[in-house]
Amino acid sequence: METYTIGQAAARTGRTVSALRYYDKEGLLPFVERSAGGQRLFKEEDFAYISMIDCLKNTGVPIRDIKQYIDWCMEGDATLQQRHDLFVRQQARVQQQIEALQADLEKIQYKIWYYERALERGTEAGPPGSCDRLKAEYARLHAAGLA
Repeated sequence: METYTIGQAAARTGRTVSALRYYDKEGLLPFVERSAGGQRLFKEEDFAYISMIDCLKNTGVPIRDIKQYIDWCMEGDATLQQRHDLFVRQQARVQQQIEALQADLEKIQYKIWYYERALERGTEAGPPGSCDRLKAEYARLHAAGLA
């Protein structure tokens, strides 16, 4: 079975050596073996765990909860329900984040559209009520998929 040094593992995963050492120090890599000299030896299947650790970390799961997940994985089938529940909860959190980001993106898209109109006119000043008309026009175009 082929093994990889921490430097090779870092190159394969896009993580830094220090990030992998941190993961190990936090107990997130209990599956990583050590050589007689104490050097970490990564196997091909370890990279899937590292990818999942990154996914959970990137979506806001605290390190202690990631460690719990890894521990559950090491315990085997008796923890399938706990692992499932963790992902159901995280899916709901990520969905909320996506919805919040989508709302922010729509505000940004409106401002881009607004400033493009202002640039065309050479000013953002307009007659009274023009701001409301612009918002209504944008809403109409956005609903039609044109803005």
